[in-house]
Amino acid sequence: MGLLTAQLRLAQITSYRSDLEYQIMLISSTKLDLSSKINSIVGLASDMESDSPEAKALEKKKERLMQAEKALDMQLQRYQNQLEMINQEEQSVKQQKSEAIQRSFAA
Repeated sequence: MGLLTAQLRLAQITSYRSDLEYQIMLISSTKLDLSSKINSIVGLASDMESDSPEAKALEKKKERLMQAEKALDMQLQRYQNQLEMINQEEQSVKQQKSEAIQRSFAA
């Protein structure tokens, strides 16, 4: 890989990393909101009879929120794995760039 190619690839990697980090931040923020809502529902439901229609409705809502949170967890894990791969690729490209610089000055 030439020096210019390595530099262009590093720019792409940096851009992609920024996108991934932003997505991770959004998911984390959404998860915090969901957790807060789930805790509120648990608090409300604890004050009700477990057989009441309101308590059952709250339980269903809590289950839907927990499913959404689980989906976010899976998406977050996928983004974190991609971020890890990007970090590894960045190290590889930096090594190739360093070798290209050494070859350029050795000649």
